[in-house]
Amino acid sequence: MRTIRIGDTGAAVEDVQHRLVTLGFLEERQIDGDFGIKTAAAVQAFCDDRALPDTDEVNETVWNELVAATYKLGDRTLYLRMPHFHGSDVLELQQALGALGFFCGNEDNIFGAYTEAALRKFQMNLGLPSDGIAGAYTYNALHNLEHSWVGKGSLSTNRPVGFARAADVLEEHTMCLFGTDEFTRDVASRMSNLAAATTPASKMVSADALSVEPDEEMLLIQVATEPVDDVTPTVMYVDSEALSARLAGALQMAKATKPLRIRVVLPGTSWMEAGHDRTAQHYAITLLDALCQVL
Repeated sequence: MRTIRIGDTGAAVEDVQHRLVTLGFLEERQIDGDFGIKTAAAVQAFCDDRALPDTDEVNETVWNELVAATYKLGDRTLYLRMPHFHGSDVLELQQALGALGFFCGNEDNIFGAYTEAALRKFQMNLGLPSDGIAGAYTYNALHNLEHSWVGKGSLSTNRPVGFARAADVLEEHTMCLFGTDEFTRDVASRMSNLAAATTPASKMVSADALSVEPDEEMLLIQVATEPVDDVTPTVMYVDSEALSARLAGALQMAKATKPLRIRVVLPGTSWMEAGHDRTAQHYAITLLDALCQVL
């Protein structure tokens, strides 16, 4: 983007001024579309507050932080990714979940693994699809519960368990995920990305990203949508806690073979009538969660 500085005028300047007013660095009467000394001073104060490099201009870094700081809960869909989502809407989500008893770790404006795990537990408790994606259904539920969380602190001081605590597992176990068609390759890739988002030291990779040939100690995990009549230990996917038990049995059987290999057969390419992306994301999250529990 083009840097906005003293002397500039127009809609872009007015947008910056509106955001500075929202954040309390400028008065509403000073919104005039003219980037003058007062607007420059407000930008500098914002940078100081956010520990950004000292400047009175709006460059790309400052603009991105202004946008993140002015998001409101529900403005965008949030989920676990790399780089992590960050912003005021993430903080508001963390505060809401904490006040409702779903501990997110530090309330740090960053949608990381702890926040994703807390969100999934919240969704499960309300009978929503437990996919860790903050979208319309989740925001509607939070809105209906505003009286229970607005202005209140976290009810929990315990660290969560499950997927959010899986960093050690992902760093210790070398796994290669692969599919045989577009959908299953997408699920495998998403699992790898989620693992990397949980810990940069993750040893779980998708076959598409593998740069060397797997060795005998690497666990190969095939994601499929149809069973195959061979000797590979096979798990039929179930959307319940039984999934981890089934994976544990398959992994135990796989230890007797080289290379280590198991297969997970998904029930199809559509989950609860969701589209491709949401279905693939759901399968990736639940499979990764179950694997981490087993390992």
